Amino acid sequence: MRAKAKPEAEAITTEMTGAEVLIHSLKKENVEVLFGYPGGAVLPIYDALYRSPIKHILSKHEQGSIHAAEGYARVSGKPGVVIATSGPGATNLVTGITDAMMDSLPLVIFTGQVASTVIGTDAFQEADIMGITAPITKHNYQVRDVQDLPRIIKEAFHIASTGRPGPVLVDIPKDVANKTISPDYDSTIHLPGYQPTFSPNILQIKKLADAVSQAKKPVILAGAGILHANAGKELLTFTEKNKIPVVNTLLGLGSYPGQHPLFLGMGGMHGTYTANMALYECDLLISIGARFDDRLTGNLAHFAKNAVVAHIDVDPAEIGKNVPTQIPIVSDAREALKKLVDVDSETPDTEEWRNQLTENSKNYPLWKKTNTDEFLPQQVVELVHEYTKGDAIITTDVGQHQMWAAQYYAFTDANRWVTSGGLGTMGFGFPAAVGAQLAFPDQTVVALTGDGGFQMTLQELSTLQELNLPVKVVIMNNHTLGMVRQWQEAFYEERYSHSLLPVQPDFVKLGEAYGIKSYKVTTQEEARGVFEEAFSHRDPVLIDCRVSGKENVYPMIAPGKGLHQMIGVKP
Repeated sequence: MRAKAKPEAEAITTEMTGAEVLIHSLKKENVEVLFGYPGGAVLPIYDALYRSPIKHILSKHEQGSIHAAEGYARVSGKPGVVIATSGPGATNLVTGITDAMMDSLPLVIFTGQVASTVIGTDAFQEADIMGITAPITKHNYQVRDVQDLPRIIKEAFHIASTGRPGPVLVDIPKDVANKTISPDYDSTIHLPGYQPTFSPNILQIKKLADAVSQAKKPVILAGAGILHANAGKELLTFTEKNKIPVVNTLLGLGSYPGQHPLFLGMGGMHGTYTANMALYECDLLISIGARFDDRLTGNLAHFAKNAVVAHIDVDPAEIGKNVPTQIPIVSDAREALKKLVDVDSETPDTEEWRNQLTENSKNYPLWKKTNTDEFLPQQVVELVHEYTKGDAIITTDVGQHQMWAAQYYAFTDANRWVTSGGLGTMGFGFPAAVGAQLAFPDQTVVALTGDGGFQMTLQELSTLQELNLPVKVVIMNNHTLGMVRQWQEAFYEERYSHSLLPVQPDFVKLGEAYGIKSYKVTTQEEARGVFEEAFSHRDPVLIDCRVSGKENVYPMIAPGKGLHQMIGVKP
């Protein structure tokens, strides 16, 4: 039997089902891509989607859908939109929702639900997704009256993308999706309890400007809030005007040019010696769009203990939460930096401070082995940087490969770095690359992943094959759960309990089974030839890089230690 042809466009009628209202609302929000997986409770929505021009990306697991939506949101700044059915479909999204909440990514998630009449009866594929996601969403809704659907969808997109971005979930019972109404799309958003502060208090701005003019050892900690606010240009102007060095958080990489003379590198557990010592010794610390998490600060008793701390953040809950703050500024990062640039104040004398930091950079650079024939994981990152000319979108999972990518791929532009920061989610990197490539089809996208994390979501190779997306999958294969093994070596007397992976699939054959060009490389020389070929065309590629399994990420701050107590600073 021949398949029924899909209509070119959906007819607009006065009466619509809740499912049709949802699709029309998505079009009004300018949604271009929808990531999802169908099931019984969302069949009415998928039937409406059948008659819609919105592009739907069918993942091979709901976790793939939501990580792809995160990648899309991270590089585009637009909300990633996800749909899943009730019960297991919805619960398979939980890791990605938590990940987006931790990393402040705007997502709008639609979950199907059993009919309103049987909610609470343990009906087939029922799960209390409202209770499950209340702690891990910025807000969630369950639609009980179809008349409320247009308003709720409008509010969901507004909440997800304003203030501190985050995930918003809308749960739609199947009977609500089937009911018909004459929708009203013109309702205004009225949320008295949600009024995020956008502009800074000018008195606090002047107070910070005065502190800057008096500082001898100022440093800026630039987090992902700079990227969310598109404030990179303003940050550059402010730092160059006042000659203030900049440290990035892991998620803030790309908010400041990686080759700029004022850039000190990434701070934190695996940050550079120069960046961490700047945070430790500074007399004025200006944090912008960063949340002072434990992987950045180390032992708080030693963190910036001689500094006046200024904290600019759009989320007031973050200010003073972990680090006592003398100059709090609740504001969008871009607006605050604009005001700071406009203040007429004296430029601080930071020459001696900058000279000291320059000496630190010369004396304590990042290092790797030089007297070995082994193929080193750091070399993989350097080769990716070389063959992409430093102009690729890089996605990663979590672990050693993530830290090496952060250390050795010098990001010069915003929104080129896609990684799981707060939650540290294995399996994130590859599907996130799919979403990033869909957001920017003409960009080079590289999924730098470990052999462990890749096996958690490798089924999305099917999505890559189906869409013929030119993602380059580079597996840094050390046959271990690298960071787990490193910690077992350092803190558990080399008891490698279930962290070694001697038995693996043949990743080349796996890639070829999905119709993807695939290669195995074991030396840097082999890698050069393969990388030159792989990055010369616009087809998907998988490269299995067999690297040393004994390399550790350095420098490192051990648990309980301060930023000044790094190990592995020198070979």
